[in-house]
Amino acid sequence: MRLPFSLAVVLLGPVSLVAQAVPHATVLHAARMLDAAAGKTISPGEVLVEGNRIREAGAHVARPAGAEVIDLGDATLMPGLIDAHTHLFLHVGNEAGQTVDESVPQRTLIAADAAKADLMAGFTAERDMGSEGAGCADVAVRNAINSGLIPGPRMRVSCNAVDITGGHEDNSGKNPEQHLMSNADRADTADDLIRVMREQHKQGADFTKIYETGPDRLRDRVFNTPFQYTQSDLAAAVAEAKRTGSRVAVHATGEPGTGYAVAAGVVSVDHADNLSPTTMKLMKERGIFAVPTFTIGQYFADHAETPASSARRHETEAFHAAEFKKQLAAGVPFAVGSDVGPFPHGTQAHEMVLMHQYGMSAADVLRADVINGAKLLDWENEIGQLRAGFLADIVAVPGNPLEDIGVVERVSFVMKDGTVVRR
Repeated sequence: MRLPFSLAVVLLGPVSLVAQAVPHATVLHAARMLDAAAGKTISPGEVLVEGNRIREAGAHVARPAGAEVIDLGDATLMPGLIDAHTHLFLHVGNEAGQTVDESVPQRTLIAADAAKADLMAGFTAERDMGSEGAGCADVAVRNAINSGLIPGPRMRVSCNAVDITGGHEDNSGKNPEQHLMSNADRADTADDLIRVMREQHKQGADFTKIYETGPDRLRDRVFNTPFQYTQSDLAAAVAEAKRTGSRVAVHATGEPGTGYAVAAGVVSVDHADNLSPTTMKLMKERGIFAVPTFTIGQYFADHAETPASSARRHETEAFHAAEFKKQLAAGVPFAVGSDVGPFPHGTQAHEMVLMHQYGMSAADVLRADVINGAKLLDWENEIGQLRAGFLADIVAVPGNPLEDIGVVERVSFVMKDGTVVRR
């Protein structure tokens, strides 16, 4: 007797439907696997991926029937790289003039291409620190990535950064009759800050970026930079962010602005050229990250218009590197962020090379990138480690990054969310 299909499903169970629901299994095999938390490698290294999650990781993993096995040879499996300070809406060229020369639709298409370049370089997660005059177009890019419409990293976005009138990113010094657009959203008081933050939150921002200092000046090895918001202003912003489950990060290069930001409770101090002993102590106690962004300084120094400008920029970088050593000794926690945008997207892994060159061990640099980066992006239980249950964001690099940190600039394999995007 032939049963009706609906009755067969009731009696026999939806066998075919269950079979289709079994996630695809992939086994990644390589000579080594990085245990970033422990600062060591495991040999050999294997990761079993089912669907978009890691099912198992270690020297040897199970091989389910029908699993695809990818042998990556003399390579090291690592968690996907994290850049905690990017600018998808900037590209090499006239940084300040892009808001004038290019429409937001044009800049959004360029940002989508930048996101793809970063992903192909192994950066499976990023924090975009301001769309530089493009408003909340970064929300559209993030959403397009999340929906699978375009390739790119997991993104935390902030819409425009927030700045005072005549501040760091307000296109100051230009002909006022031209009414040039600011590269940031203006807020001159605590009430203004809260108003802007609420509007950005409404449009989909994940966090708030505030310009706290600038412009910078180094003379006779004395670093000076004016602050833009008071400690009470920043505390109001942090309280507003906390209300919505969000965070505040600051562009802050020196005192007293860095101290105000840390005392107010921001999540990170980006650039952090000069921190007082008090500020460093408080950052260590509260787990507030410094994000040095050395690569952008080196790029500008190497591509300065005049020899005199190049010398000044190299002097500033040398000062920052010396201060970085003091911060390391003081126990300041670090994350890795490059400020990519004004230099080519997809090349920002050089930031880790510079952090190592300036005094941080390779193991600590890698830990700062994937472990601390995941914490800073508020994904510490999802990414940043090759552990069972974590999302399958995995890259492979040739050789051993603990012995040669430079291999992070030569990523040869990228998997994001369980899908191979570069092989």
